[in-house]
Parts: sequence; structure tokens; C-alpha cells
Amino acid sequence: MTSTRAGLDKAPADVAAMFDGVARRYDITNTVLSFGQDRGWRTATRHALGLGPGDVVLDLAAGTAVSTEELAQSGAHCIAADFSLGMLKAGHKRPVPKVAADALTLPFADESFDAATISFGLRNVASVDTALAELYRVLKPAGRLVICEFSTPVFGPFRTVYMEYLMKALPSVATKVSSNPEAYVYLAESIRAWPDQAGLATKIASAGFDSVRWRNLTGGIAALHRAVK
Repeated sequence: MTSTRAGLDKAPADVAAMFDGVARRYDITNTVLSFGQDRGWRTATRHALGLGPGDVVLDLAAGTAVSTEELAQSGAHCIAADFSLGMLKAGHKRPVPKVAADALTLPFADESFDAATISFGLRNVASVDTALAELYRVLKPAGRLVICEFSTPVFGPFRTVYMEYLMKALPSVATKVSSNPEAYVYLAESIRAWPDQAGLATKIASAGFDSVRWRNLTGGIAALHRAVK
């Protein structure tokens, strides 16, 4: 397979091709590279959304729908949406509805969802502001938004070690377990270029959301941002 990676300009065709290339071993690669933390992050996202039976939930950038399957444990009606057809195909056995969707032009009517979430996907869109505007549009009034994304470790010495891991060890490990190792060079670069916790909170508030707050996961390697329309 030819290795494919996107650049930090996040050209949509390049991003889609990159994720098509990692789809086959995406879930196992994430578990290995996160030392198993990805499972806990998915559970934390479900709890933060406060879902229940009767809620209709959008799981954007759902990939293979492993995150959507986690959300469905709440009894809510959960829809997996992703830009990469390869990722959706890789998760075809997961029993949740799946929709091919571009985060910048969501194929859903205004005020369609009680809640929406995007995990480790907002960082990959060409325009974060446009994606947040689309999430705002498709949420009902008082709808809940939860964003789980890589962030900035809060403890200085750990942050230094983590950044070294990102740029050196992570691509090396990915070579052994991923179906498209070069994509994980992009992963490391995109994490380093991503806003910290307060920076992302400012972007969410600027999109019109209220009650924006965040909680660090694993010392700030990831963060859960919550907000309300």
C-alpha cells in the first residue's frame, strides 16, 4: 500500500485519503499508541454528554464507529458520521447507523440533534470555525456539545517528555502496527500545532456556545470540552 499523509493545511482530499489508508488497523493502532487510554477517553465522553433513551446524538468524525458504539450503551439513538468511506467500511460490523458526511457541510437539517460530539477529529478539518458553526446549526436549542481532543499536558516536565514521544517514538511505533505509518507523522505535527485547552474553549465560545468548560484527561494529553447551544 502506498503511504499517504495529509499536511497541516488539512486539504480535505488528502485527509480523507490518509484516513482511508489507516482504516484497516486504526483501532488497534490507537490503543497501542495511547497505551490503552483511548478506551477510558471514550467512556468519559459518553458520561460528559449525559445521554439517555430518546436522545438523538451525532458522533462526528466517528471513524470505524467504535466511539458511536460506546455512546449507544446509553440507550440513545446514535449516528456515526465520517468523511472517510474507508473508515466507515472498516467499521461496517458495528450495529449503528453510518453516514458519509463532511464536517464543513453537514448533511443534516437545522436543530436535528439533542447532542453532538467529535473525538480526535476537529483537529483534522480545514476550518475549525466552520465545523463548529455546523455543529451549532444542527443542534437543538440547549443541545449539548462535547469535544474530546488531544491537548497540552499541564505538568511542564511531563509535557516535554510527551512532545519528545510524539515527534520521535510515536512514528516509530506506528511503523510496526499501523497500515499507514506516515499518517502518524502528521498526527504528531497536528497535535503540536493545535491550540491548548483555553485556546479551544475560546473558539467554541466564539461559535456561539454557552457554558464552555473543559476537563483534562490523562494529565492534559487529551481534554474534554463541554458546551451548550
